[in-house]
Amino acid sequence: MQIARSVHPLPGNQERGSRLLDLIDRFGGRKIVVLGDLIADEFIYGQIARVSREAPVLILRYDSTEILPGGAGNAANNVAALGACATIVGLIGADESGRRLRRSFHAGVAKSSLVSVRGYTTPTKTRILAGGIHSAKQQVVRIDRERAVPAGDEALERRIARTAEAAVADCDGVLISDYGYGLVTPALVERLRGRLAATTRRRAIPILVDSRYDLLRYRRLTACGPNEAEVEQILGVKINDNAAALERAGRAILKRAAMQAVLVTRGSRGMALFEPGRRTVHIPIHGSDEIADVTGAGDTVMATMMLALAAGASFYEAALLANYAGGIVVMKRGTATVSPAELRHAVESDHEAAPEPWSQEGPEQGRRG
Repeated sequence: MQIARSVHPLPGNQERGSRLLDLIDRFGGRKIVVLGDLIADEFIYGQIARVSREAPVLILRYDSTEILPGGAGNAANNVAALGACATIVGLIGADESGRRLRRSFHAGVAKSSLVSVRGYTTPTKTRILAGGIHSAKQQVVRIDRERAVPAGDEALERRIARTAEAAVADCDGVLISDYGYGLVTPALVERLRGRLAATTRRRAIPILVDSRYDLLRYRRLTACGPNEAEVEQILGVKINDNAAALERAGRAILKRAAMQAVLVTRGSRGMALFEPGRRTVHIPIHGSDEIADVTGAGDTVMATMMLALAAGASFYEAALLANYAGGIVVMKRGTATVSPAELRHAVESDHEAAPEPWSQEGPEQGRRG
């Protein structure tokens, strides 16, 4: 797929701000399919009562429990929160966690493509958070109850493939969210890529992949968004503040995955965008570097990038909007989302300020036709 080419003025330039705001306005009505591993993110809140006499541990007075969609579910929720139509394709258990997970999706997420299997336990990550009456709750422990997709179940594999193919029939973009539970495979993704290539569209449909443990299984898709730690794990290198190491690593991922773009997220160091034949673009973190919670931030980044590309953005523009969204969501606690109003405010605030010197400006690209 060839992504739109667009003008990228210098930071602070009004034309670029208007362009980004126009892209946000185009999010509404876009149909995005999110395929991947569903996780129930459970949050148990309590107040610190005292130290136990039985062991040197805190006793918490229980307050409440909340379940939110994690994994691919969080990516779908972020797509819907940004004003688009999200269809979630994934495996869900017929257990209590699965039932509560179904009820927790954003109203803009279509759940008709969820595949329910008897005997399958919905992966659940339980976070216990504690604090005083007037203090923010802090995570003290996490308990993971994980269950891989049944291996070798050909009937289930065919069912998921048919469901996914039907879901992408009239979509504007596909976001693959692979958390390593076995639902997403290169064969399934390639099957969807072939299905989309066969459709008669004026422009090709972008396919983005976010793979936690095995990114290089997926090749020749539109783009991917690994974080720096994932890149280090894939290549067996250390990056830290070494610009040369980052450049080599980003280019290696770009070449080996044969993607049109690789967006490496670097936490407080911002992001780095790699495209073949273009110089690397380093994007500083938006907002404060005093991060409140990074839970699910990668899903927000990928959902925003997906919507921007589906709306006609270039990779650079999509990366900028994803950076704004990521900077907003890490200041929220728990598995959170970003609204179009919040994203618009971030863009407007940034472009009202006087231009600051950046280490690199955006790549020179021709105006959209």
